[in-house]
Amino acid sequence: MFTKLTNYLSKPDLDSVNRSGLYHALWDDEHISKGMLEAHLHPEWDAASRNHAFLDRSAAWIGSIAPPTQYPNLLDLGYGPGLYAERFAKIGYNVTGLDFSKRSLAYAKEQTKSNGSNITYHYQNYLTMDYSEEFDLITLLYCDYAPFSAKDREILLKKVYRALRPSGRFIFDVFTPKMRKEEYHSWQYFEQAGFFHSHPHLLLEALYQYDNEDQTELCQHIVITKDDVICYLVPNHYFTKESILAEIEPIGFATTFYGDVAGEEYSQEGDTLCVVCTKK
Repeated sequence: MFTKLTNYLSKPDLDSVNRSGLYHALWDDEHISKGMLEAHLHPEWDAASRNHAFLDRSAAWIGSIAPPTQYPNLLDLGYGPGLYAERFAKIGYNVTGLDFSKRSLAYAKEQTKSNGSNITYHYQNYLTMDYSEEFDLITLLYCDYAPFSAKDREILLKKVYRALRPSGRFIFDVFTPKMRKEEYHSWQYFEQAGFFHSHPHLLLEALYQYDNEDQTELCQHIVITKDDVICYLVPNHYFTKESILAEIEPIGFATTFYGDVAGEEYSQEGDTLCVVCTKK
């Protein structure tokens, strides 16, 4: 166990991180997914989802720039417990969702039964989707574009482009470099359960910055129990208008920028950036 721990105490090699997909384990862990769902559902938290008042404004704004009468079939990538999807369905979209958290999927399916919203949910990593001109509008919200490596982002953009009908739209948001943090290390002991484990544990956390071409940030969570050592790695990236255009334009999209996914005016000083892409 000590040897396993020491293997995690040096700065991770990014090539192995980008191939491993270890951050995906967070969303389906039996204990962690409980805390994730609680964070999604808290009406005032900007945690796993944004606060619910913002979600209301955001869904209404998206409905105004891509009305369901013109863009009827919507694909919601990373739907979580269906908070956006339910709002989209109420506006009048035919909603399909892709995500890979079993707990969120179960909650979302229960909600669509209760509400009669007839949303179709799939348990799937959206990098593996294979649609062809089936949707008028695709959304990827609360900066879920950011964890992917440059290679995976290219794969995702190409799959989104293929999934859209001509003149269809792809709406997503990212954090700007204003949100980048300094590197740090910290530790905390939990006498009982915590977010990362259901039993007493020591949590070692580190934030690493990489001066690579993709300017990657990596958050590391090491959970030490009496029986095991578990490591979760969450990569992140920050974007400017120029860096997003460099990724979007070669795919074939026409692009418009906003300050957030509720229609705030774009500003170079903003913390977030909303990208509205139209398939040419």
